[in-house]
Order: sequence, then structure tokens, then C-alpha cells
Amino acid sequence: MRVLRQIFNFYINSSIHVALAAVAMTCVTLLQFELGYNKNVLAFIFLATITGYNFVKYFGIAKFHHRGLAAWLKAIQIFSLLAFLGMCYYALKLNANSLVYLSVFGIITFLYAIPLLPMRYFRDNQKNLRQVSGLKVYIIAFVWVFTTVFLPLIENSYHINSDVVITGVQRFVFVIVLMLPFEIRDLIYDSVKLATIPQQIGVRNTKIIGVLLLLIFFFLEFFKDNMSNLDIVSNFVILMITLLFVLFAHKKQSQYYSAFWVESLPILWLVILLMLS
Repeated sequence: MRVLRQIFNFYINSSIHVALAAVAMTCVTLLQFELGYNKNVLAFIFLATITGYNFVKYFGIAKFHHRGLAAWLKAIQIFSLLAFLGMCYYALKLNANSLVYLSVFGIITFLYAIPLLPMRYFRDNQKNLRQVSGLKVYIIAFVWVFTTVFLPLIENSYHINSDVVITGVQRFVFVIVLMLPFEIRDLIYDSVKLATIPQQIGVRNTKIIGVLLLLIFFFLEFFKDNMSNLDIVSNFVILMITLLFVLFAHKKQSQYYSAFWVESLPILWLVILLMLS
């Protein structure tokens, strides 16, 4: 049992779970626009998510414990290096337009973790984008929108029309909602100068915002030129499930409430779409 728990914790801590969620959300996009699966894009997104998340999460820890890294962190570093090499391999299989856009998001990810920016842009004594007051959730949502909506469409030479833009807005809103349970959980640990949504408006109002954003996510579907009953039903089902996770989120949530269950929602969304198809 202890070994299984260690394997499961590695699965969560090494960002494999969130990477599968990113791949699932990309597959949702491909299904919604009736496009075929592109192995190279999905493999790249999976490996890039692992690389990016682990870089952001563990850069500071590794920097200060270089000579005496814990065994679990060394394992994650080796795993992340392999993921990075795999990411580079699949990046070479993407088209030139994708690589141009990806370079921009690569810089954003780098600045999100590395302290290079001038201190005058910050309220705290950190110098990376992650510590900019109130910015974290929007950077994450923005990166997810490009990765799971625009990248697969660009790779399939799909024309960026109004339906794509609406889908991008929907995905941006949905990812922000998924972040709310994490922000509620981290109220105990986050510096008040980060100005996260729950810090600024409180837990109760954060949940109200989550409800309103989910309604926006759902009703935006009716503004699309190519509206499908399948997407309306699947969006409604995932809305109701996500709503429950937002409403039941609290500061003392269980270890896996956000890190596993909330991050499983994109995977569940894909399963719902496949079951309804």
C-alpha cells in the first residue's frame, strides 16, 4: 500500500496528471471542431506540460538544495529532463507557425519562474511573473488557451474564425474556474501581496464569481455559428460537476481534492464527449 501511495504521489507531483488533463482538453478541442488526432501535437503538449509545470514548481527548490536534493526531487528532475528531451523531439515535428507562437509562450513560462524582471514591477521581494500581484491565474489560463485550443487548430491549418475565438474565451473562463479551488486551498500559504482572487474578495465571493464564470462559459456556446447539441449537453454536464467542486472547496481541503480531482475535470469532460458521441 505504501508503494502504491508513493507511485501515486509521484504521478501527481511529477505533473503527469496535469499533463494528461492538458492532452484531454486538447482532444476536446479536436472533437468540437471535428478534426483528427495528431500524435505529434498531443505528445508535444503532454511532454511540454510536464516540462513547464515541473520547471515552475521545482526551480526554486532545486536552486537552494542543489547538493542535497531529496530522492523524490532527484527522480522528478531526471523525469523532467527526459520529458524536456522528448518535447524538443516532437517540437521539431510541428510546423513553423506553431514554433513561432510556442517560443513566445516558452519565454512566458521561463519568466514565470526565473527572477529576471525589475523589482519596481512587484509588490513583493520576488522578481518573477509568478509573484506579480494578481497575475498568476490569468497567465496560466492564457497559456492553457493557446496550448489546448489554438495550437492544435494551427497545426491542422484550421481557419481562426469567430467560433474559435469564442471557444478560446470559454476555455480561458473554464481554466480560471478550475484554478479557484487551488487558490482557496493556498490561502493558508500564499503571501497576501500575491493578491489572489480569494485574498481580494474572500472565499464566499470567489465561489460566486466561479458560478458566474461557469454561466458565461455555458451561454457563450449559443453565440457560435456552428452550434451543436453535443457540445451544449457536454458543456452543461461538465459545468454542473465543476460547480460542485467550486462550491465544496475550502481552505482545509484534502490533499488530493484539487491536485487530483479538480485536475481530473478536463479528462472527465473528454470522457463525457466520447460517451455522448
